[in-house]
Amino acid sequence: MKKLWFQLHWFVGITAGTILILIGLTGSILSFREELLDFLNPGVRNIAVQDAPVLTPPQIAAAAKVLHPEARIASIIIYSEPGSTARVGLAPAKGETRGEAIFLNPYTGALLPPLHYDEVFEWVDSLHRHLLLPRDAGRIALGILALCLLGLSLSGLYLRWPRRVGDWRAWLKLDFRLKGRSFLWGLHSVVGTWVMLGYVIFTLTGIYWSFDVVRSTVDGWLGVSRVVREAPAPKLPKGGKPPPVDLAASWATFEGAAPNWRMAFLRIPERATAPLQIVWTAKDAPHVRARGRMSINQQTGAMLKNEPYAQMTVGGQAQASFYALHVGSFFGMPGRIVMFLCSLALPGFAITGWMLYLNRRKQKRSAAAERKKFAAGGAVTADADPVLLAYASQTGSAERLALQSAAALQAAGVPVHVHSLEKLTPPQLVKYRRALFVASSFGEGEPPDAARRFNRLLHTAAEELQHMQYAVLALGDRNYAQFCGFGHALDARLRTMGAQALHPTIEVDNGDTGALARWSGTLHALIGGDAASAPEMALSAAVADNDYTNWRIVGRTLLNPGSVGDGLYEITLSGDPAADWRPGALADIWPGHYTPADAPLAAQTPSVPAASPGTQATLAPAVISLAPRRYSLASLPGDGVLQLLVRQVRYESASGPALGLASGWLTNDAQVGDEVRVRVIANPAFDTYTEARPSIYIGNGSGMAGLRSHLRARVQAGERRNWLIFGERQREFDSICAQEIASWRAAGMLPELDLVFSRDVTGGEYVQDRMRVRADVLRDWIADGAVLYVCGSLQGMAAGVDAALEEMIGRAALDDLIETGRYRRDVY
Repeated sequence: MKKLWFQLHWFVGITAGTILILIGLTGSILSFREELLDFLNPGVRNIAVQDAPVLTPPQIAAAAKVLHPEARIASIIIYSEPGSTARVGLAPAKGETRGEAIFLNPYTGALLPPLHYDEVFEWVDSLHRHLLLPRDAGRIALGILALCLLGLSLSGLYLRWPRRVGDWRAWLKLDFRLKGRSFLWGLHSVVGTWVMLGYVIFTLTGIYWSFDVVRSTVDGWLGVSRVVREAPAPKLPKGGKPPPVDLAASWATFEGAAPNWRMAFLRIPERATAPLQIVWTAKDAPHVRARGRMSINQQTGAMLKNEPYAQMTVGGQAQASFYALHVGSFFGMPGRIVMFLCSLALPGFAITGWMLYLNRRKQKRSAAAERKKFAAGGAVTADADPVLLAYASQTGSAERLALQSAAALQAAGVPVHVHSLEKLTPPQLVKYRRALFVASSFGEGEPPDAARRFNRLLHTAAEELQHMQYAVLALGDRNYAQFCGFGHALDARLRTMGAQALHPTIEVDNGDTGALARWSGTLHALIGGDAASAPEMALSAAVADNDYTNWRIVGRTLLNPGSVGDGLYEITLSGDPAADWRPGALADIWPGHYTPADAPLAAQTPSVPAASPGTQATLAPAVISLAPRRYSLASLPGDGVLQLLVRQVRYESASGPALGLASGWLTNDAQVGDEVRVRVIANPAFDTYTEARPSIYIGNGSGMAGLRSHLRARVQAGERRNWLIFGERQREFDSICAQEIASWRAAGMLPELDLVFSRDVTGGEYVQDRMRVRADVLRDWIADGAVLYVCGSLQGMAAGVDAALEEMIGRAALDDLIETGRYRRDVY
């Protein structure tokens, strides 16, 4: 159903949306028509206030008659505000459809300059109301467009319905850190939510005016009948003279019945025996269209009918308010400004909608080209043991990467089946022993539309997948709080069903080259060949070199000398003094002299585990595209430097022991003073919570980096209720950042502190073990609204923390922490 609504949404959007641009632009112009006319015509509708009595309508009529003795006065509009001029409408001359309108000085009756540009606004009004078509045809066309806009508004709301319905940020927050398609989607959907109520009002009132059947039905519901024109005045006998008109008596009657009038519109009938019609608004009227009506005998001044707005029925007042709702004046100037912005936003929706549509088409064409290449690569025999390569794609990016990956496997002789999750079911998964998933996330970590059915079936499936090995490549945008949310949810469910992960989920942030390089390693593991025989795996991704800036190494300190584990170094960089970042931010580092331009080059990497039982235990080093390495920032901008905590990675290569490409260069090969190419990246999923709350920081190893930046920010802000639960190997050698932690503790910034060591001679303990020991206190902190931050290794620590929390507070409560953003993780 959602896919159908999506197809209807974009089809109507790129067709009717083009015409709605005109409606929006003309509506925004007409929103302030009166103010624009006054600006373009100074001294016509308003003049300086004078210390003199204001002319009454009879005097205004007499002055107009002097100026135009041959013309009949058809209407007079006057205002009680000082300085407002009088407008006199003259009956059209013979053969014309519209009469002239003149403006008179309210104090002297002198003729004022004509009102210029009013014809332009009349043309704009006709375009807005009727598309310059004949009146009836134009009304119907506008009614159809109003229905289209109503459908776009409601279907858009349905399509972007967030997972966290109760979180206002998910509905209304526009993140300006997003880029590319993610920013366009946020602009289109979030701003659409802002203005949706305005569009509903626009469309419902427009439909009311466009279709007679709708108008008569609504009027019936409101108990209001159409205004019946007064019966024509009786004809005088041949040769008879009409009784004299006494406009002064009629005006006196009006003022006696409406002493608080603000505007009076006198319609003077052609026949002297017909009643004078006056439409008026009171000074305390709720809006400009809250008008009353009077009928007065022109000869005697006797009241024939008086219907003030305040005495109308509720239905009558509602009907009279439709126009005021449409233009926003029902809510005064703020309402008019809001409706003006809503009108002005319509072209923006058409433009962003078209851009999203064209981007989607581009991705689909690219995916189709990859599918064609894959199909040309050859067929898989029926008795082969194929790898399942499944994808969940919203725009086509995941499909394209899945097909590129499949083509690489196929070229190396590995049988592969490619399927969209749209048509896959859990029973079909059972048939495969090896599976790769390329999963996009939509919005705040939700599955793409095509994968919603599979996601629902998988979470209710009873199948066991102990025989399956799998890997997940999760595509997302790190600026979303639930970064790669669907990929992680898919990974968690597959683990629950017994499947064995080849490695932690690989997160791809907007085509991140480093993540795609690690995915290439997964593919090489499945191939099982050596680097020389393996085909090149050119997965499409690029990072612009101008996203990086030069920093200089100014310090390197080994934090755990003597440790049984690999060395953990504090790397200090100095560079751009204007650089800014939030606690929990990340940095991409290019090792050595490499730059993004070198990305296609190959580099040796550690051997990877076998992909399936029966293959060799280790493979020859795989050829992986050179890519930056990502680290958590351990400092704040106010520190004046950029600090990292880097674990030195060691592995066995064909030529013997070797260091990791980036960690080895940073911790061993580089010299103090060497330059480093750095890109600082926001990490909203691990950013500071929006409110000041108690905070619990949990981590291990190099995860101290992300925790330290948060704790430094809390200390600077004077937030005292902090709790650090941190694990390492041995207290004697691995008490990293001990002096800084001790100073926080002494200053009362760490009222709770738990440091645990897994390989101490006195007995090992992990962070999840200490959490269980202190479960009661943890529950109390969480009940007080605490936010939990977890940083460190995904395997072991992060999974153990998840399990411990689920035991302590239950799955539902843990899910609620995740949904409300109070459980934040930066794990790797």
